[in-house]
Amino acid sequence: MRSDVGAGQEAAPPLVALERITKSFPGVLANDAVSLDVRAGEVHALIGENGAGKSTLMRVLYGMYPADAGRILVRGREVHIGSPRDAIALGIGMVHQHFVLVDPFTVTENVILGDEGGAILDLDRARERVAALAERYGFAVRPDAVVEDLSVGEEQRVEILKALFRGVDILILDEPTAVLTPGETTELFGNLRQLRADGKAIVFISHKLDEVLEIADRITVLRRGRVVGETTPERTSKAELAEMMVGRPVLFRLERPKVEPGPPVLRVDDLADGQALRGVSLEVRAGEIVGVAGVEGNGQRELAETIVGLRAPVRGSIRLGDAEIGGERVRDIRNAGVAYIPEDRHGQGLVLDMTLWENAVLGRQDDPPFAGRFGTLVIRAMRQLAERLVRTFDIRARGIGVAARTLSGGNQQKLILARELDTDPKLLVASQPTRGLDVGAIEFVWRRLLERKAAGRAVLLISAELDEIYALSDRILTLYEGRITGEYPPDAPPEEVGIGMLGGRRAAEAEP
Repeated sequence: MRSDVGAGQEAAPPLVALERITKSFPGVLANDAVSLDVRAGEVHALIGENGAGKSTLMRVLYGMYPADAGRILVRGREVHIGSPRDAIALGIGMVHQHFVLVDPFTVTENVILGDEGGAILDLDRARERVAALAERYGFAVRPDAVVEDLSVGEEQRVEILKALFRGVDILILDEPTAVLTPGETTELFGNLRQLRADGKAIVFISHKLDEVLEIADRITVLRRGRVVGETTPERTSKAELAEMMVGRPVLFRLERPKVEPGPPVLRVDDLADGQALRGVSLEVRAGEIVGVAGVEGNGQRELAETIVGLRAPVRGSIRLGDAEIGGERVRDIRNAGVAYIPEDRHGQGLVLDMTLWENAVLGRQDDPPFAGRFGTLVIRAMRQLAERLVRTFDIRARGIGVAARTLSGGNQQKLILARELDTDPKLLVASQPTRGLDVGAIEFVWRRLLERKAAGRAVLLISAELDEIYALSDRILTLYEGRITGEYPPDAPPEEVGIGMLGGRRAAEAEP
């Protein structure tokens, strides 16, 4: 039982009420007569699978989409919200998953952008207001700091300050912790509690059920566009929420297949890239999942990209079996038997405006049976591949001809996973493979990674989610400031692994 939940929430009148909101797109009923209310001084969590309609519903409230049916009441009065400007005027603000900030501008300049007010810009006065808001709600961010120098967590605080600067009372946060470190999430929750205590209404969209149970006062669950239940943290559990979301029991721990590790598939020795990597050495054997844990920004992305050929090493060796692949072309490394799930599925995993069938063959389009004579593409073979992958991996889409951007995050990740595993690679480099996914999609991805292990293949798992590292790894490595700082068994205490993630073991070893 949490003691910090605001008292009297049940008696508080709704600050916002959505009544039977319906919204459809071609071939998809995103919201089906959804009703939801949010009260002043509460955090209302909105959860569901990827594609359940959570973000669509909030975009209707924020004026980004018009509803096909239903009505919106703000402070008891029915309103029409035709644009985000209308929403802000009604005291509704929204912070999206992907921030909209101007990197060379300062915090203050970003906060006031679009709301400068009048012909004369009083930047000093604006800076004072931003500083006062930051202090009031405990946001550790300097008004004069340049955005490009900020961490992801600090950038998120700037986005929230933008909304508060405009006087909003209803704040929508869409997957606010998806890219935050555990420490940044703790700081954010402290900020949200202060906002709640000040009477703000907060809609918290998330797939991380532990966090929902920690911060929410009420929880509404959507499944396939419909409300399937409302509850509170005191009346439910993680398992019950997951079953409501997915419609079936979900396992949070999967049995790891027992496989005797074979010879080394990947051997990395003293790898440096001249920037983030400062001498990384590791080994992954056949039939083994090796997890790399660390706070983001310590070389994880650079490690993955150097192994798969997207970055050139300046020192060290990368061997796949007996072959040196360090510095080789991406195509040659793929053909040698390396597959890659990138952490940025939009920037590196997919071409969002291409169709599902085009994305399904990326990286193999020059190989038989997809390449014909004189460099032509065999479209029929490409479409047959896509149809098979859609069936095998349960990719939910209106058809293989839709653009990849129309798929939910979970189905986009399934498409990448299906494409990369279809060639039965010797080594799979999986970087943040479940970021932004709901519990059902996470379970699906985990099962596929464990299947690779059971088949005797090697998996290098790079994840900021310590639960994921523990659930899948046979050995755990910690990465800090571009170096491996420790190796741990899968039953090592999290506190010990945490010390390695912060460089503690290396520091201890350096002591006389």
